Amino acid sequence: MNKTTKKQLRKMGTAMLAAGILLGGVNVAAHTTEAAAAKAAAPAPAQKTVVLKYNGKIVSSQGVYRDGKVWVPVTFLRDTLGMPLSYSKADTTYTLGQGYMKTKLIVSPYDISITVNDFFLLEYNAMMDNNRLYVPVGLLSDYLGYKADWDAASGRVNVLKKAQNALTVTTATYAKDYPKAPIKLDYPQISGLANSEAEKLINNTIKQTIMNYAANAEAEISNMDPQYNPYEFDGTYIIKYNQDGVLSLVLSDYGYTGGAHGNTVWNAFTFSLKDGKRLLLGDLFGANSNYKKTLNSLLSKDLKANGGYLGGFVGLNTEKQFFLQDGKVTVFFQPYEYTAYAAGFPQYSYTFKQLLPGGQSPFASLK
Repeated sequence: MNKTTKKQLRKMGTAMLAAGILLGGVNVAAHTTEAAAAKAAAPAPAQKTVVLKYNGKIVSSQGVYRDGKVWVPVTFLRDTLGMPLSYSKADTTYTLGQGYMKTKLIVSPYDISITVNDFFLLEYNAMMDNNRLYVPVGLLSDYLGYKADWDAASGRVNVLKKAQNALTVTTATYAKDYPKAPIKLDYPQISGLANSEAEKLINNTIKQTIMNYAANAEAEISNMDPQYNPYEFDGTYIIKYNQDGVLSLVLSDYGYTGGAHGNTVWNAFTFSLKDGKRLLLGDLFGANSNYKKTLNSLLSKDLKANGGYLGGFVGLNTEKQFFLQDGKVTVFFQPYEYTAYAAGFPQYSYTFKQLLPGGQSPFASLK
């Protein structure tokens, strides 16, 4: 999602806050709006209560099963998982956690959007039910460092802390406050690896990508027409996978240089922590000699099923535009690459088993 949309969401949230969201019995947001009242009056979808467990022990918070998903209240994240929770009345935004996992729930009359590290999630939204705020349990497992074992038969979900790679992720920033053209690019740097050379290689690879983008931004600024609206360049990142000796992340860099909207570019990186190598799809799925044929066939079918498909796909022209999450790989395309701008970043996920049908691990060669 681009920066303009991000600002619009914040403006809408400030003007019209969803009403009376109760956190642990405390009415944090005491504003009532017509939109929220209408939503509250609508018939509640069929759902059932979910028993929440942490490390195998039942806790007092309860989740719900709705729309094919398990939802957990933010009170569970605060009270059981110990995530700091705050609320900004000015932005109508709830903030959970800290560091590169800091999560914001941005309330608008239309939905409750979620960002992690200021990176807008396209696959998840929060919801309000009976004046309580919930997030999908998948948010915890995909982005917040937890594993969620859902047992549909018993109606219970057990949340456990994931065993992640032994490293520290901190945010570095490249910033220049040019008149009418600010640049602020956040990017990750890691520390704590046993192999210092691998650590240096990973950090340099990421930093060089940011410096290249900054150089292009400054070239745009140098040719800026003073009659144009102010330019803006903004960047953030999100960690997608941090297990099994692999780190997978996406850098999102946005630039506005006039016109109807700005443009966002995603750069994805999946690194082997053993040697700092940037991994390609073939490094992970090459044990299947037909992985590329299989992947191209799946992508061709899924792209053509997309209502915004413009044509032109004959196979992957790069093996870099992907990221990993639990048990799956997601391939994405840039806006305009094969779809209209409004389609954003088309993303298609496939399980490791689909690309490695023999049951091999994509990480076997990295040990």
